[in-house]
Amino acid sequence: MLLIARFTAEPPLAEAKRALELLLAQPGCRRGLLARSTETATWVLTVEFDSIAAYRRALSPFDVRTHVIPFLARADTTVPAAYETVLDADPSGVREHASLLAADAATVNIGEAGGPASAR
Repeated sequence: MLLIARFTAEPPLAEAKRALELLLAQPGCRRGLLARSTETATWVLTVEFDSIAAYRRALSPFDVRTHVIPFLARADTTVPAAYETVLDADPSGVREHASLLAADAATVNIGEAGGPASAR
């Protein structure tokens, strides 16, 4: 599971560092980084988790909710931020991961978990 938060202005580095420290202290959080575009004023925070469940659990502690969530709220919310890993690679090879998304994930919109509001 990969969290990608894009910022259109430089985020306060002390806050980004604290957010990374808090997230990396959570079980199942593998690594994180803050990177700056070399072409525009865009910044990106990426954090990798073992699973979707680890990501959700990592956002639950009080200190994470009071610091990390407000920090992430300043990111660009017009693009998705949570991604599941499909392939990963290192010098030893490329590995494929089974999807954890429901078979109908592409047909059900946010807020329609019980069924669409109107027939399609």
